[in-house]
Amino acid sequence: MATRPPRPPRSRKGRDGYPEPFVVTPKSEHRQTFILLHGRGSNGPVFGSGLLATPLAGSSLTLQEAFPHAKFVFPTASLRRARIYKRSRITQWFDHWTLDAPLQMQELQIDGLRESLAFVHGLMREEIDVVGSGNIVLGGLSQGCAAALVSLLTWSGEPIPAVVGMCGWLPFHKMLQDGINHDKKNSEAAGDDSDGDDPFLRSQEDDGQHVFAEETSVDLGAAKVEIATNNCCSAIVSLFEELDMVPPKIMQMPFLKTPIFLGHGMQDEKVPIERGHEARDCLAAFEVDLTWKTYERLGHWYSGELLADLTQFLKQKTGW
Repeated sequence: MATRPPRPPRSRKGRDGYPEPFVVTPKSEHRQTFILLHGRGSNGPVFGSGLLATPLAGSSLTLQEAFPHAKFVFPTASLRRARIYKRSRITQWFDHWTLDAPLQMQELQIDGLRESLAFVHGLMREEIDVVGSGNIVLGGLSQGCAAALVSLLTWSGEPIPAVVGMCGWLPFHKMLQDGINHDKKNSEAAGDDSDGDDPFLRSQEDDGQHVFAEETSVDLGAAKVEIATNNCCSAIVSLFEELDMVPPKIMQMPFLKTPIFLGHGMQDEKVPIERGHEARDCLAAFEVDLTWKTYERLGHWYSGELLADLTQFLKQKTGW
């Protein structure tokens, strides 16, 4: 009989009520850190143990063996009441309604997301202090993917080299997409002389205004940097405000420099493939470096093939 993966100890609490993460130390000198978030109802030890035991397709290596210098951090979400399960308490990064109707009852997501973002950002800062911002990978499965993507969009530190998501979605995708479309329309209508009218492009001396730091935008030509600025700054400010978070006055938006991998099973019975398409299309509208992969026979999980593609993506983007 297979040994059941360990569960997090009930009595051992970490910061802000979150259990201590399940940590797998690197096989060699510590140079990188992966922070990977589990799905709804799971936990760090169960998710992490299974993921790291899965061989990559076409190889005898596991994810840990492919990145021997990586420390793997698998946090566990807090227990929260799930409205859809008659308010039963389960581990979840945030509450939400059915994903067959993702625009319904979106307010359920706000409190949990805000708290989980603070927790994830704290983990990122801790690991950055050890290995540097250029050696952090953030990612997750299912709801963990959703939390990781919003963590990326609201991150205000130095850019990280990669985010990876499996069978996930993007909360508030329609609000973000509408903001991008609105700004793009205004930018096209105003032309090259629109800078003076955009409150997000004012000088840093304008007290109380959100300022976009152009030097941290994507590596586009000079003509396109302004377009990228106009097309996403207000959308991100709206996300901060939706989550009752104070947006930074200088909107650096480091996520624009972070490559993103999204993999999704075509047979996913829990997070419909349409939710993945919405996340893909919204992130693509930000003009980020996005890789999208689908898997014909895969349901709501990962596979050796997905992990092999994820590994190839990381090695190409980071050189590790």
